[in-house]
Amino acid sequence: MRVVRGVQPALAVIGERPAALAETRLEAVREVLRDVRARGDAALFDLTERFDGVRLASLRVPPEAFAAPDALDEDLKGAVREAVGRIRAFYERQPGSGFLHAEADGLLGQLVRPLERVACYVPGGQAPLFSTLLMTAVPARVAGVREVLVATPPGPSGEVPPVVLLAALEAGVDEVYRVGGPAAIAALAYGTQSVPRADKIVGPGNALTMLAKRLVYGEVGIEALPGPTETLLIADEHADPEHVVADLLAQAEHVGAQPVLVTPSADLLRAVEAGLESQLERLPQPERARDSLAERGLAVLVATLQEALEVANAYAPEHLCLLVADPWALVPGVRHAGGLFLGAHSMEALGDYLAGPSHVMPTGGSARFSSALNLRDFQKVIPLVGLGAEALARLGPAAARMARAEGLEAHARAIESRLPQG
Repeated sequence: MRVVRGVQPALAVIGERPAALAETRLEAVREVLRDVRARGDAALFDLTERFDGVRLASLRVPPEAFAAPDALDEDLKGAVREAVGRIRAFYERQPGSGFLHAEADGLLGQLVRPLERVACYVPGGQAPLFSTLLMTAVPARVAGVREVLVATPPGPSGEVPPVVLLAALEAGVDEVYRVGGPAAIAALAYGTQSVPRADKIVGPGNALTMLAKRLVYGEVGIEALPGPTETLLIADEHADPEHVVADLLAQAEHVGAQPVLVTPSADLLRAVEAGLESQLERLPQPERARDSLAERGLAVLVATLQEALEVANAYAPEHLCLLVADPWALVPGVRHAGGLFLGAHSMEALGDYLAGPSHVMPTGGSARFSSALNLRDFQKVIPLVGLGAEALARLGPAAARMARAEGLEAHARAIESRLPQG
């Protein structure tokens, strides 16, 4: 884990943040998109065999496959149901309606309408990330989306893991499709014989999947381009070094992750450096976490907690964890973060599953200008203008003057044609 001392050296290192998208693979992704757009299902079958090693007879998971979750452990079923309940309850607290504002002789307002069809992309790979399904599909349902689809890569046998199907059942998903990567994004953006075209695609994925999302934007909506995950921990001398180490390792076990520690305590930093190796050795598969720490791990020693906040705001992390004696005292100074986790009992790992907010959060510094997944990602806001003759008489002359100042005479005349004459 790389160690730097002071705010300015830390800011310089932050500027070296790894790029989230592999631009060199852009043409390969374009070729996949072209192929799916041209050949539809035939391309999806071929690409799934090429990339996932299985020849499917059908892309859609058949209804009878959803009996598989019956054999899952009852405690796991209970955990998934609790997660669904907490996620739903969290998003039900977000205002979901528009407003009407009465003016003299008229109304102004906003209508809020849900999207018709949303697709949730659920990464596969070495672990079935069923939590991502919950964190995308449940807010979509709360927002009022009529049809929620899921696309996820098939396993070696061509099946979707039962726990993913359980999550789909509990979240109220309409259809699950066995296709992943850029091919899935292309199918959802353009539509094929089996996969309907979505209005929006949400959810994380690897660099190629994110490149595909970027390339199809405009054909379909996307919520963000989530890249490799990242956590920045601010910890003071009161933090338990074991908790700090555990949180850094929880982040580090993701592919491409960047764990960052910022602290004003040299003693804590030394204790964390000493504890990393011993906790690593106790992990069943420490290699990925070890690589993340060695290649992207960063520890910053600063003079004060205010300097720590300066570093955090410059980094704009996906997850900002405050392991300090009084985390609430730092909250007013937080300007840029995808999600904020306060105190020793609010670790980011809990937020990945059961806290309530979606774990789909902005990465790569995009927390400077974007937000975690929320109801507005699944809704449209339609401005409403309903003015009467009195309001037009009051506002119209000024609007016509503005139109002529822009050289748009027809605009001005359209306004003036409704104004009282004489």
